[in-house]
Amino acid sequence: MEKRFEPYARLAAVIFLVIGCFFVLRPFLAAMLFAVCVSISSWPLYLRLLHMLKGRRNLAAAIMTVSLVLVVVLPLVLVTYNLADNVSRLVDQIRAALEAGGLQPPSWLAGIPLVGETIDGYLRRLIGDREELLRVGKTLLEPARHFLTSGGIVLGSGVAQTSLAVFVSFFLYRDGQQLQLVLLKGSTRIIGDSAPGVLLTISRTVRGVMYGLLGTALAQALVAVAGFLIAGVPAVALLGIATFILSLVPVGPPLIWGGAAIWLFNEGHTGWGIFMLVWGALLISGVDNVVKPMLISRGSSLPFLLVLLGVLGGVLAFGFVGLFIGPTLLAVLYSLLQTWTVGASSVPQVKE
Repeated sequence: MEKRFEPYARLAAVIFLVIGCFFVLRPFLAAMLFAVCVSISSWPLYLRLLHMLKGRRNLAAAIMTVSLVLVVVLPLVLVTYNLADNVSRLVDQIRAALEAGGLQPPSWLAGIPLVGETIDGYLRRLIGDREELLRVGKTLLEPARHFLTSGGIVLGSGVAQTSLAVFVSFFLYRDGQQLQLVLLKGSTRIIGDSAPGVLLTISRTVRGVMYGLLGTALAQALVAVAGFLIAGVPAVALLGIATFILSLVPVGPPLIWGGAAIWLFNEGHTGWGIFMLVWGALLISGVDNVVKPMLISRGSSLPFLLVLLGVLGGVLAFGFVGLFIGPTLLAVLYSLLQTWTVGASSVPQVKE
């Protein structure tokens, strides 16, 4: 009788152990998943570096980790710091202008077809009526405060998550080859002889999605920086980094180049403002329609809807790093379903 229940007891013990480990690691789950995605994406580069260093795994992993700090963590820290500083400065300027009575709508606002004069007239009446202005300000203050606070929390948690992910990546690089063998043996015992193909599909999909997201973001940031330099927009480096980050979010870059165009109009540079609008609509946002499908389809033909849901759901579930984790997880599931239902031959192949 005891031997008959012994397998169930072992299974229950394993289940409880897995549940306990999950609750222990849950606070770090997002950072660990992000570290896995980054490590898989940059694994070919690590292997080349390891070969150049004659197999010194610790040194190669340390170099890759420092590179991630410079490429991922440092720009995010700079954006977070500058955003907080600029928001505080903008609030002080608006408060000073209100107290001095010198706040006026921009002159170009009235020139907007159809609605410009109406908006300009409303803003002038609002600025002239101090009681009405205070009432509107109190109405908008709480949503604005909540939005800024939420944005600051997301960016701050993003810095913490990416820092932890970079730390975890060091051990994934250093011990990655041993982990691959363990994972292959474990998955073979669970799903059988198809395990190598499944793992290959997962690695190709992760690389395809990460290359698509990061490659598109980098291309849009470079094109945006070129446009900002040509038009004479200030804080080009900060705007370029902000474009890179917001490129991961659908319809994110227009917030940057659209704001730059508004600044140019407000400064009286109408021609450069029009140039910025055309440059942003055709080139900066156009990159998303050309580069992302070309890169991301090499690993997985992920529909746009799944990319959008992956980004939004990833942010809600994992915070900032969910921008990467969400689409990647959906892409992996989508590719595996394609492999299992249609056959591996229908899944786009990636050149290693």
